[in-house]
Amino acid sequence: MNALTVSMTGITEDLNTPATSVGTAITAGTFAMAAFILLGAKIGAKFGSRLVFQIAVLVHGLSMAAVALSQSPAMLFIAQAMSGAVVALIAPALTVFIASNFQGTQRAKAIGYLAAAIPAAGVLALLIAGTFASTIGWRYSFVLIAGLGLINLLLSLRLKKVAPNAQLRIDWMGATLAAVSIILLSFGFSGLNTWGVFLATPNAPFEILGVSPAPILIILGIIVGQLFFTWLRRGRGKNTPRIFDLRVLATSSELAVTACMGIMLFVATAANFLIPLYIQVVQGRSSLETSIAVIPYTLSIFVASSFVAVLYKKFPPRQLARFGFVVVAAALILLAFTIRNEWEHIFVIIGLITLGLGQGSIVALVFNTLLSAAPKELAGDVGAWRGLVHNVSGSVGIAVATGFAVGLLGTLIATSAAEHTEIPSSLISQVNFDEANFVTNSQLEGVLEQTDATPAQVDAAIDINEDARLRALNISLLALAGVAMLGIVPAGRMPGRRADEVDLLNAPVEVLESGNIPKDE
Repeated sequence: MNALTVSMTGITEDLNTPATSVGTAITAGTFAMAAFILLGAKIGAKFGSRLVFQIAVLVHGLSMAAVALSQSPAMLFIAQAMSGAVVALIAPALTVFIASNFQGTQRAKAIGYLAAAIPAAGVLALLIAGTFASTIGWRYSFVLIAGLGLINLLLSLRLKKVAPNAQLRIDWMGATLAAVSIILLSFGFSGLNTWGVFLATPNAPFEILGVSPAPILIILGIIVGQLFFTWLRRGRGKNTPRIFDLRVLATSSELAVTACMGIMLFVATAANFLIPLYIQVVQGRSSLETSIAVIPYTLSIFVASSFVAVLYKKFPPRQLARFGFVVVAAALILLAFTIRNEWEHIFVIIGLITLGLGQGSIVALVFNTLLSAAPKELAGDVGAWRGLVHNVSGSVGIAVATGFAVGLLGTLIATSAAEHTEIPSSLISQVNFDEANFVTNSQLEGVLEQTDATPAQVDAAIDINEDARLRALNISLLALAGVAMLGIVPAGRMPGRRADEVDLLNAPVEVLESGNIPKDE
């Protein structure tokens, strides 16, 4: 994802597409992963996590090669979707590897390192992809990722084998319901911007009584999702295979942890897309400059993910989560009020670092809490559930934030254009504000060249667009801060126990399965 975001300018120019199309490609990959991750966990358990991991790594490398060869936004979209689908096999396997090789505090540290590995790799991706995009071209970043896939395949030979469960029966009905639900949600949320939030736009593939297909698909996705959980509940106690074990969500505490995870990843992924969008489109910075600007944020995620485990014995999870959401909200508010055209502003840097510290702490905390409360044999289900929530929340975050920011942008441009006497109504009538998008000044000039705008009117339009882009992103960040504050509510229902009082990591499986777990404080 980092390689795509910092390559935004090169991709938009090379494929002649708006910057928000990059967000669509990202959501394609993350939604595809979410759609198949529950099935991926069971496939790993049935055929052996290491073998499945190796096959997935190889296919992922091929999909990255396809991204590098993309000649259209559609090809980029398909390649990213293929990449996400095979990552659905990789993510549960990583959790199984940790659960199989580590116990107690070592497992908690390993989880922190796994969470930290993502931002650590992100720093390298930002530097390398930014350098490539600014010099030899954005495609070479994905050629490199494809090559790394082969290296991962060789390194996986050193992993400890996890015995396959050949007798495991796969719940194909549950897998189908989960995939259909997420695919419907994927197309629904991804289409909010282009198809219309409520009323259908001319770009919508179909309409029902003038209503956009986007909200219809979202509602259908939610309905199928409810059928999925109904199917799971009907299988409990019947000794029939189910694609996901509901013991992972056995209590209100686990549900609260899931809610915290979803809210945090919604906010974090949306912010992680909007910030590079701001740097490259609003400021006109290069991919390399974008990478350097985002590195403090990414490093702070790494630091927080690595060291939050030391706080487990001093503070209960609910207290850490509450404080984390307050920190995230404060950071987003600071960014919303201080972002200007001078990226080096000290408060912007402080805001990014603070955002990363809060985000990294919460993500590592909720994953550790969820895995600690589940029996060891459900590690694959925990990893799959974490991956599903991660990708659905992240994809929805990008889609909703993009739709909100673009819709706000169109409104601000239309209002400002009507208030500027330099721009006559005859010119306004030639521009479709319903199709407004985040474009660079040069792209806007290209659009205005197709009208009868004079040079003075073009300059005025560029000024309006620059101001509207900045204000739209400021307001979007402020809205994300409000969403982060909502996370305080479920955080209060997270476990109140401390790690030194109840060590569920070492609790016997029989105790965990019986449900006789000590209650929260």
